[in-house]
Amino acid sequence: MSEKLVWKESNLVWGLLLVLALLLGWIFWDGLKEMVKVWGEQEEYSYGYIIPFISLFLIWQKKDQLERMAFQGSWYGFVVAIFGLVLYFLGNLSAIFVIVQYAFLIVLMGTVLAFTGWKGLKIIFVPLLFLAFMIPLPVFFFNTLSSQLQLISSQLGVAVIRLFGISVFLEGNVIDLGEFKLQVVEACSGLRYLFPLMTLGFIAAYFFKGAFWKRAIVFISSIPITVLMNSFRIGVIGIMVDNWGRGMAEGFLHDFEGWAVFMACTAILVAEMWVLSRIGVKKMPLREAFGLEFPAPTPTDAKVRYRAIPKAFVAALVLLVITTVVTATLPERVEMKPARKDFSTFPLAMGDWKGKGERLEQIYIETLKFDDYIIADFTNEQGRSVNFYVAYYASQRKGGAVHSPRSCIPGDGWEITDFTQKQLADVVVGGQPLKVNRAVIQKGSTKELVYYWFQQRDRTVTNEFMVKWYLLVDALLKNRTDGSLVRLTTFISPGEDLAQGDKLLSDFTRVAVSPLKGYLPE
Repeated sequence: MSEKLVWKESNLVWGLLLVLALLLGWIFWDGLKEMVKVWGEQEEYSYGYIIPFISLFLIWQKKDQLERMAFQGSWYGFVVAIFGLVLYFLGNLSAIFVIVQYAFLIVLMGTVLAFTGWKGLKIIFVPLLFLAFMIPLPVFFFNTLSSQLQLISSQLGVAVIRLFGISVFLEGNVIDLGEFKLQVVEACSGLRYLFPLMTLGFIAAYFFKGAFWKRAIVFISSIPITVLMNSFRIGVIGIMVDNWGRGMAEGFLHDFEGWAVFMACTAILVAEMWVLSRIGVKKMPLREAFGLEFPAPTPTDAKVRYRAIPKAFVAALVLLVITTVVTATLPERVEMKPARKDFSTFPLAMGDWKGKGERLEQIYIETLKFDDYIIADFTNEQGRSVNFYVAYYASQRKGGAVHSPRSCIPGDGWEITDFTQKQLADVVVGGQPLKVNRAVIQKGSTKELVYYWFQQRDRTVTNEFMVKWYLLVDALLKNRTDGSLVRLTTFISPGEDLAQGDKLLSDFTRVAVSPLKGYLPE
């Protein structure tokens, strides 16, 4: 009869694991603190508090399998930890917290691999990967995703309303019921359900005892389920508002509807697993296909051996100690915010153009999160008008980031019918001819021409992704993340040639870029 053998950690190993936890906490403190702050401030991520506990539970479930293994540390884990720390220094120097947060996961994975080896990591890899759900998305990606989901939810919600014979008109994310207008704002985009339900779908797929393709369907389907159910909720709200007034879209009832939608999404996910458990080669009842399992208890008569400390793990600990000392002794890097003039002093008379300043509503100011802005209508001697909007961000590190008009324009009910880049040869910015994004937008019979570009430190950029790249580069090399969006818009009369609109915006741009120099630092 073979001897029963279990492997455990000695007090020394537990002490080193405690040291590891303290070192990781010290090194990544700022990034982790910012992550927890986002959990508390944004409802979309409020589920983040329970993610670490679920991950620990999933690891504990594998306790009996881990006890049967004598860990063989891997030097590949040391290499992964080095990569994660390099990423950490990049994120720390640029103060872009999402980089620091993903670096934490990579270093954690690396140290686990250095301690357990490949066989041990394979057992708990999914529970560790689950921690990725607690990291908030980059602001740029979050804003783009939210804008697109608002539009999709609005369109599908209106389709639901029309099924009940109600006359409704949709402009972007504004649902016009005649007497009432409902705006599908960021809070109604569905992200508050999407992120938690994707997390729930991941857990459900993990516990589901079926073929990989079935698990993949369970997880991936959480996305369309959320979008469709959120759209149905918007449609139901529209129907209730049309029949009983705006109160149906406010207060407790609005919140209760959100809770009901999430519970309905969960029920659909369970029903989907029930169907999947009964199709395919291996059929089984849902109770067998899905269920929590607990680790087998340690045999009372088993012989206990204590694990050795892998050299790769010791090397990873030493690396973390060195990183801790370096980060503790280096002076804090304070972001440079160059001096500039406030837009309240921007001239409203430029050449032949006379301007009239406007103010944005507070809801837009809170959403856009800029530090300063100007919006004004300028008119020339011929009576032609140009709307001039500039948003300035002193820092784009902690949640404030330029919103691309390409994502925001459709939300106001406008359709982009043509989108190109145009170089204005006679307009020079930073010693180079200015290149702008040129968009023709239309709402019903109304047509407008839009020029916009991103003015970031000493360069102008038209590509949104290059804006993010230069943001990282300049944060590292210049310790600056300030930047701005410049947007010009003019009305195109019915039958008017677009070339006339191009000439008008080009003429205005030529006049406006010079005064902008003092307000947008290079």
